[in-house]
Amino acid sequence: MKKIVYSLSCLLAVGALSSCSGSANKAATDAAASDSLKTEKMGPEYTVVENATVDISAYPKDKDGFITIFDGKTFNGWRGYGKDHVPNKWAIDNGAIKFSGSGGGEAQDKEGGDIIFAHKFKNFELELEWKVSKGGNSGIFYLAQEIQAKDPKTGELRMEPIYISSPEFQVLDNANHPDAKLGKDNNRMSASLYDMIPAVPQNQKPFGEWNKAKIMVYKGTVVHGQNGVNVVEYHLWTPQWTEMLQASKFSEEKWPLAFELLNNCGGPDRQGYIGFQDHGDDVWFRNIKVKVLD
Repeated sequence: MKKIVYSLSCLLAVGALSSCSGSANKAATDAAASDSLKTEKMGPEYTVVENATVDISAYPKDKDGFITIFDGKTFNGWRGYGKDHVPNKWAIDNGAIKFSGSGGGEAQDKEGGDIIFAHKFKNFELELEWKVSKGGNSGIFYLAQEIQAKDPKTGELRMEPIYISSPEFQVLDNANHPDAKLGKDNNRMSASLYDMIPAVPQNQKPFGEWNKAKIMVYKGTVVHGQNGVNVVEYHLWTPQWTEMLQASKFSEEKWPLAFELLNNCGGPDRQGYIGFQDHGDDVWFRNIKVKVLD
């Protein structure tokens, strides 16, 4: 699916007025050109890459309806974002998915990169546990798309980062990572909607200890939970959501493509992937399960 740069309404407007006087034709043409320029400015052309997905009916479900999407032993159903395999910096460590980082930040080298579970979820509850090393940084993504666009410098196609299409549940060692003091009103601390809404109360456990995370998405309402307490609530696809984006690093002016994708989070079907971030630091995830709410 490719973004249309020139709007259909512009072309229809020109065609419908083609039998009018010269001045009317010129006005219609000028208006169409103006509209097309405005559309062009919305953001660069991009493609949503539709890769193969897995059938979750084959995964075990408990009595409460939660589907286990990580069995603690294999990467069945998981792969790298934009890849057909799990990069080897991700491994299974004592029943948990572990990323082994170098501490170099978002390096995203060929042996690393973000990972996703290869099924698109729409309305769901996600539950898991996570922990980080001292000064660690990572994130949990949801409603993510795999986005490809042209490099503005070279014109070559490249995969865009996962976070330009996905809200992020922040995973962070608040006490030791400098990102905790950046952003606004603590909106980059653990369990926050990254760079938009701070988690309140902030009840994160220290690095090296397991934290419980919950993300609920239902018809646009999103709730983040941390260690048994709901700490964030917001509503997608609303004027308030657009306002939050405009006040963040993903604003239309600062990052047009991210603004467009996040403003229409989940795409036309309002669904997307769950993923974990390679931010260059050691991080672990375990007991990962999803309850479908459709």
